[in-house]
Amino acid sequence: MRLNSLVPVLINLKIILKNLMKMIKQVAKGSLMAGLLSALVPTVGQAADNNHPNIVYILADDLGYGDISYLNENSKITTPHLDQIASQGMVFTNAHTSSSVCTPTRYGILTGRYNWRSRLKKGVLGGYDKHLINTDRTTVADVAKKAGYNTACIGKWHLGMDWPVKPGTPAEKTPKGYNDYGVIDFKAKIKNGPNALGFDYYYGISASLDMPPYIYIENDKTEGVPTTIKAFHRKGLAHEDFEAIDVLPKIGEKSIEYIEKQSKKKPFFMYIPLSAPHTPILPTKEWQGKSGINKYTDFVLMVDDVVGKITEALKKKGFDKNTLFIFTSDNGCSPAARYHEILAKGHNPSYIFRGHKADIYEGGHRVPFIVRWPGTVAEGTACKQTICTTDLLATVAGITDVKIDDATGEDSYNMMPLLKQEKLDGDFREATIHHSIRGSFAIRKGAWKLVMCPGSGGWSYPRPGRNDNVIALMPKIQLFNIEADPGEQMNISDKFPKIVEEMQNLLTSYIEKGRSTPGTPQQNYEGKNNWEQLWWMKN
Repeated sequence: MRLNSLVPVLINLKIILKNLMKMIKQVAKGSLMAGLLSALVPTVGQAADNNHPNIVYILADDLGYGDISYLNENSKITTPHLDQIASQGMVFTNAHTSSSVCTPTRYGILTGRYNWRSRLKKGVLGGYDKHLINTDRTTVADVAKKAGYNTACIGKWHLGMDWPVKPGTPAEKTPKGYNDYGVIDFKAKIKNGPNALGFDYYYGISASLDMPPYIYIENDKTEGVPTTIKAFHRKGLAHEDFEAIDVLPKIGEKSIEYIEKQSKKKPFFMYIPLSAPHTPILPTKEWQGKSGINKYTDFVLMVDDVVGKITEALKKKGFDKNTLFIFTSDNGCSPAARYHEILAKGHNPSYIFRGHKADIYEGGHRVPFIVRWPGTVAEGTACKQTICTTDLLATVAGITDVKIDDATGEDSYNMMPLLKQEKLDGDFREATIHHSIRGSFAIRKGAWKLVMCPGSGGWSYPRPGRNDNVIALMPKIQLFNIEADPGEQMNISDKFPKIVEEMQNLLTSYIEKGRSTPGTPQQNYEGKNNWEQLWWMKN
């Protein structure tokens, strides 16, 4: 036997002897069992310390695919921090949100489940709406906690929470939607918010930045009491010190504070849903005019800067080498960005794709998705496979070796094979379902996308409710070959009836089974007006 082959054996013997000495000392103190456990069996926390990366997931609000200059060769703005992250990791060029608007996408990210399986069949929640995620449902934060992580959510929640009402308030006057009823007890604890869904720490706002109440929340309490009325697009109760222009910087500051408090002894999972560049579009003075286009593109540059400050904080603490960092957006760019101004300067937030936020077209739900993980994800790589933002839960479970049951993450796939560039036998996902603000469905499988409605299903032309005379003359369904026609200009449903039938049947089966991944069938939430868009299932 060679001498160098004895080195590992000698090292192991040394470790064993050291542990035995610890045990002997503990026996003398009457703690043999504790000694055996601590010396021979690593705890969950210890295993996580040594093997699992920190995970930081940043979700921009209404940022288009084409707003990242790394992804858009014709971009008229430059996003240096996001470009650098992209060059150091992997970009996904076929990444999709589960919906083309805010709340439903957030539901999918945290639960690994399509939102239309919940009570939310269309639209979004307001700042006062009750919690959407059942507290007995496993979230990605729960998975991380089970693996020994500290967990935090910092930013825009927009998934509902149960506001405390003043004693004696009639049930019909409890807060609903965007309205203020003056019945909330802002000094009492909020129930069923982020802390009830796996997050150890929360700081942020209840919904979009243009939805009251305008006040910061830390864990389950508001920071003070709103005593005035302000209007950031929508009029509502506000704290006297709350200003919308301060929110994005505040989210960045609080995220950095949290990072600075962490240690290498325990991994952390951070979900950072930014408030921007959603309306109100308010870049700070430092960024006003910087893009040379309009306020929206100025705001995009400010988002890039906040991301850069967060990544710098990770680097200063020595976390950057052992952090899985993900950046994406909750849907496409909003028309509130004033598209005509932006397009006139040659910049397209939707890149080459049709439509924008709220639409069933690609511009509504195809988003930037950038992953950096030194030592695991190769630098400067790209992935063309279709992925969905629902895939986070299964991915975190796969990374941390946490087993999830059949009632968890019904629409979530583990992305680790893609991150490691493993060769796949076929497509990563069998198919992916898309959903618009009006609750219209589409399904993507390979190159094919079947849209189960005429028109955009959202806010772009032809818009339901506004261009109904045009929509009435259109076929009920649309079929596109996305690889040949990424701009979705040619509806070829009449030319491929077999593909239409196959994809329609697959979509129907995903709905009826309560899942799109392999496993035991699950129940969807029924509720009022259930499946009103699913006309093809009734025929």
